[in-house]
Amino acid sequence: MGTRRTSLPGVGTQYDFITEEGRHISVVVHHDGRRFLGFYASEDPDACQLEVPLSSDEATALAHLIDPAPIDAVRTDGIDLVTEHIPVGARSPYSGRLLGETAARTRTGASIVAVLRRTGAHPSPGPDFRLTTGDTLVAVGTREGVDALADIIAGG
Repeated sequence: MGTRRTSLPGVGTQYDFITEEGRHISVVVHHDGRRFLGFYASEDPDACQLEVPLSSDEATALAHLIDPAPIDAVRTDGIDLVTEHIPVGARSPYSGRLLGETAARTRTGASIVAVLRRTGAHPSPGPDFRLTTGDTLVAVGTREGVDALADIIAGG
């Protein structure tokens, strides 16, 4: 099982997911909140067999079916805010480094509000918090800011 995240300039972000059985599922998240599910042929991972467009409400309903407690987007004063989990992978340039070295808020406008680690959650981590491979950052910001932060953490 593996996932890959790809920034689509001017469009949004594509998330590719490979199941344990080798099935390829793709989710494209547009900047305006629209989502598309893509299902690919196992014998040809580039051949999309079916694409299903989802409105934001439909995507939320589907997420609730898969995970009864997903983190939803928050809308405040006409500004769309999203909350997203961002993994710190083995290839991240920030694994083993201090959170402050990411300069996340300055570079993207997104805030890291917690770090989830196997040993527990660390809410409101300070700049001296050391990130490790396997951590999951809980980030809040605009879609563009959170996407930019995910690219930075991934080393993109």
